[in-house]
Amino acid sequence: MIVPTLRDTARLFRHVTGMLLACTALLASAEPLPPAVRLALEQARVPIDAVSVWVQPVDSDHPTLAVNGNRPMNPASVMKLVTAFAAFERFGPAHTWTTRVASRGRVSGGTLDGDLYIVGGADPVLGYDRLWKMLRRVRALGIRAVKGDIVLDASALSLPAHDPAVFDGHGLRPYNSGPDGLLLNWNTLQLALTPAARANEAVSAIAEPPLAGLAIDNRLVTTEGPCVVWYRDLDARIEPGPRLVLAGSLPASCGPHDWSAAPLPPADFGAALVGGLWQELGGTLKGKVRAGSTPADAEPRLTEESPPLAEVVRDMNKWSSNVIARQLLATLGAVPAADGQAPNDMVARGARIAADTLDAAGIDTGGLVIENGSGLSRIAHVSAASLGQLLHTAWRRPWMPEYIAALPVAGVDGTARKRLAGSPASGQAHIKTGTLNGVRAIAGYVLDASGRRHALVMMVNHPEAANTAAAQDALLEWVWAGGLRPVP
Repeated sequence: MIVPTLRDTARLFRHVTGMLLACTALLASAEPLPPAVRLALEQARVPIDAVSVWVQPVDSDHPTLAVNGNRPMNPASVMKLVTAFAAFERFGPAHTWTTRVASRGRVSGGTLDGDLYIVGGADPVLGYDRLWKMLRRVRALGIRAVKGDIVLDASALSLPAHDPAVFDGHGLRPYNSGPDGLLLNWNTLQLALTPAARANEAVSAIAEPPLAGLAIDNRLVTTEGPCVVWYRDLDARIEPGPRLVLAGSLPASCGPHDWSAAPLPPADFGAALVGGLWQELGGTLKGKVRAGSTPADAEPRLTEESPPLAEVVRDMNKWSSNVIARQLLATLGAVPAADGQAPNDMVARGARIAADTLDAAGIDTGGLVIENGSGLSRIAHVSAASLGQLLHTAWRRPWMPEYIAALPVAGVDGTARKRLAGSPASGQAHIKTGTLNGVRAIAGYVLDASGRRHALVMMVNHPEAANTAAAQDALLEWVWAGGLRPVP
């Protein structure tokens, strides 16, 4: 006789609950989509079968509108809602990451007779401004010269090999960067571009932060004509040296713009950044900046705490940072296993822990596939019903204010700042957006005109998905206007 465990009973309960929700969804979907939404989808040439919708008031246990709610679909960057939920649930909004500086050898006359170690703690937002302050504090400790090496220790995360070009062939674009145990400045070089006043003259390109050893070959030229998509004719490639070649053109009518690139792998980028900042601070180095591990007898020098998780999630979701999401998922996987051993692949383990976290919270994980936590994936899937349950559950968590505040406000900021332009619903929705070729998604919360808040999800998987922003906005406006049926 097989006796079911408590976990088996819990899973059965969730399965039955999911079936009941599915029945509710079928009943709800018997009512057609709002006319404005349906019309916008028809104009976009997208059939209803390619769309999933879930709307549920936060004070109700049942959805009021559900169409294809239980069908797993690619959510694009809306997957970051799953990553954020799991991180808040596991760590709490006050969680921080610690980066350490240590040394080995005597300090005499301002010279360290040994190596200096920067020990990563998987901080997702260690920008060059904070790194500069750390190195300045090293100088304040009396270390002006390092006789050995500056060693960058990224062993906080055990990660699989990452090819930034594998997703779309654009390996130098920052959205393709992977996680790292010592992630510095998001592995990103900022380029301030200013076109000349006349055509055929050079475009000014000012790079920051300083990267020691990286040459920049600026071949950008100014052109005439209207500014349609300002970055359309820009290109960057890396050549031996290393040399970052900037090619293409920028219309004078576009004016100044910030561009960015990820020219080097994280270990090389970190070495170039630390080397450049140390030089700027007047420090000298006899050895080199290199990757390595920290010996047990290294002397602690200082620590740097990251902002709390609540602020990190806000940075991630407001502007849809893929590298922060990847870093959070790996952090989930970095928690020691039951046997006390660190896992070899913290990304895969983080995905399992994220799914288990949703499952333990009573959220249906049927059809859930998490690849990297960012949504930059062709295999990631989740159903609108699961996302709706997640949003509904998050509303009842103590960290709910931080979770919602991290979402872009439609018509106001972040990736949703251009949504609902001129609509009375502008400013009334906190939504995460997601866009890939063939995918367009939104999910979040809408406050209707009577003051009632609703969890909302809409995903489109179709070759014409890029044309469905109007349909999504129509759904947001419909919920804001109170188009929902009364809930018993």
